[in-house]
Amino acid sequence: MGSLGSPVLLVLFLASAAVIWVAGIKLSDSTDVLAERLHLGSALGGLVLLAIATNLPEIAITASAAMAGQLDVAVGNILGGIAVQTVVLAVLDAAGARRRAPLTRLAASLQLVLEGALVVVVLAVVVMGTQLSPALHAARLAPASVAIAALWVVGLILLNRAGRGLPWREGGDAPDSQPEPRGHSKGKKEKAASDKGVTTARAALVFGVSALATLVAGVVIERSGEEFFARQGLSGVLFGATVLAAATSLPEVSTGLTSTKLGDYQLAISDIFGGNAFLPVLFLLATVISGKPVLPAAHDTDVYLTALGIILTVVYMAGLIFRPRRRHARLGIDSIAAVAIYVVGIAGLATIAT
Repeated sequence: MGSLGSPVLLVLFLASAAVIWVAGIKLSDSTDVLAERLHLGSALGGLVLLAIATNLPEIAITASAAMAGQLDVAVGNILGGIAVQTVVLAVLDAAGARRRAPLTRLAASLQLVLEGALVVVVLAVVVMGTQLSPALHAARLAPASVAIAALWVVGLILLNRAGRGLPWREGGDAPDSQPEPRGHSKGKKEKAASDKGVTTARAALVFGVSALATLVAGVVIERSGEEFFARQGLSGVLFGATVLAAATSLPEVSTGLTSTKLGDYQLAISDIFGGNAFLPVLFLLATVISGKPVLPAAHDTDVYLTALGIILTVVYMAGLIFRPRRRHARLGIDSIAAVAIYVVGIAGLATIAT
């Protein structure tokens, strides 16, 4: 990539972003169809299959960076991606032109609060992992990355159980929230696909092609973007935490907009929280590929981004509990707070990175 001119690098970056956007839509639709037809259940389908599918760019970037020994880009993209994807909820909040209430008021449920808690717990272990000795590893595994993966699996089991019902009034859903049950948009997508004659094999083919396109685009966008923005004076840390994280969050934007358009607000937030809980699991992938612990080598900027992700998650957890009634400039007060915190947080990150 270093031999290419800046205009060519910019075109490659934008073209890869476009591929990720289009493939993200196809991935979302085909994933929902497969989840319905294979009876994976709303929790497993939303938190496992869709989490992996929408995070394929991050998977590609993490694997590529680990093989190249550029672990700082991989770590910055994962932790910066969590912060950016949380702020995506503000985009989904503003996109609800037909709604008169904030996103968190319509989506409020105890299960979503539990999903946010899983994100916070996983990120807390990330911080703990940065303090461990780099020599503490065996068989290409490190205790922190293994613990994160184990916590994610345990969290999914608990969330799957919560999805079958909680011993609370309304089953854990707040009164006057979305009228249809969580995940109803998946059934609608599957019905639309059946009406068009889309077979399960065709849905799987679309999923595979879209996944491959997303993986390739993820590598290209990281390589071209890093080279181009480095020439513009943007450090690797800031690039990974902002521009690259935003570009690789496009699948979450597309799937979230589809869910809110169909009135499935709970699923829109669940996809974001589910993806954020999954991203730190990629540290295990990076550790296995590179052969050395990733988290003990984390910089102070990485710890900073982790704390920023925790704060943003807690903001929306509070929104789900307090359920703000009014919107200001088409945003709930929680989304306004999240955007303000993110802007201030990135400004602080710039001072650390420089």
